[in-house]
Amino acid sequence: MRERTRKIPPELSTGRTYFALGLEGSANKLGAGVIKHLLDGTSVVLSNLRHTYITPPGEGFQPRDTALHHREWAIRLIDDSLKKAGISVHDLDCICYTKGPGMGAPLQSVALVARTLSMLYSKPLVGVNHCVGHIEMGREITGAQNPIVLYVSGGNTQVIAYSRQCYRIFGETLDIAVGNCLDRFARVINLSNDPSPGYNIEQTAKLGKRLVPLPYTTKGMDVSLSGILTSIEAYTKDKKFRPNGALDGENENSNIFTPADLCFSLQETVFAMLVEITERAMAHIGSKEVLIVGGVGCNERLQEMMGIMAKERGGQVFATDERFCIDNGIMIAQAGLLAFRTGQTTSLEDSTCTQRYRTDEVHVAWRV
Repeated sequence: MRERTRKIPPELSTGRTYFALGLEGSANKLGAGVIKHLLDGTSVVLSNLRHTYITPPGEGFQPRDTALHHREWAIRLIDDSLKKAGISVHDLDCICYTKGPGMGAPLQSVALVARTLSMLYSKPLVGVNHCVGHIEMGREITGAQNPIVLYVSGGNTQVIAYSRQCYRIFGETLDIAVGNCLDRFARVINLSNDPSPGYNIEQTAKLGKRLVPLPYTTKGMDVSLSGILTSIEAYTKDKKFRPNGALDGENENSNIFTPADLCFSLQETVFAMLVEITERAMAHIGSKEVLIVGGVGCNERLQEMMGIMAKERGGQVFATDERFCIDNGIMIAQAGLLAFRTGQTTSLEDSTCTQRYRTDEVHVAWRV
């Protein structure tokens, strides 16, 4: 994985080095990272640390408890991030934080820390859209030029393309996000939340052999996932379901299914829907590139299915590993520093958070 990548656009080259601290805390992951933009227009990741709030199996994470976790870990994570980067807070050009979308209480906790640092050290503040952070970090790491973006995470599911200084949403979920769908089913079958329920769904699915029928719900360029979740939860109450695996003497022809079969079926169905709407967007704008970002973008089966589709169209898929795919501070630093270098800052009066900050509301001034 390259850390020094694409050239910064010529219009952003001002003949000096820039440093930015990024703080992410829109859900259960608290991240702090420092990025450096060099004189020659390249960028370097100096640090990218993260701490995750993990709950017991079968339980989700509540906003209040998650916010308390972020408050407890914020200072030490920021301190460690600056030490690893080899700089002090005085060297920073700006402090970037996640403005939204996300969970209200965790967002507010991190915004409060960012505002405090900004006031203590007289550093400009930059509020960053979480989704745009994922996109810009994905473009930076992979080198994708102008891809269709599939953004899949616990809170968001969108198909996105860039046009005229805006990331435009071609399709999205009509109800719950794909990551939320996977996480909630993981709780139903009591999978561990460590390191994440989605990861454990993926590993369990690799053992699945039987594909059970589930609703396939695409509506134009949009998808609906709540009905699929209801349907697969119903399978866990079926007399043919074996929560602890098939019994001795039960084989593939006995119509018995296990948690592995259900995880496999859920992934195959949902990912096929995502590939379909992504392919439609590629056809619409004539793109040969797909960039997968967001926490679910780490899923190897999703990458494989998307790769098959892209190859058939003569294109390719770009994705990152868990360092940059899962929520992290460095993606906020990257998007925030790009915005800062085009003159965008956030005043203290406007340094609020919003749980519904849409991707297409951002003015992408750093792209032509």
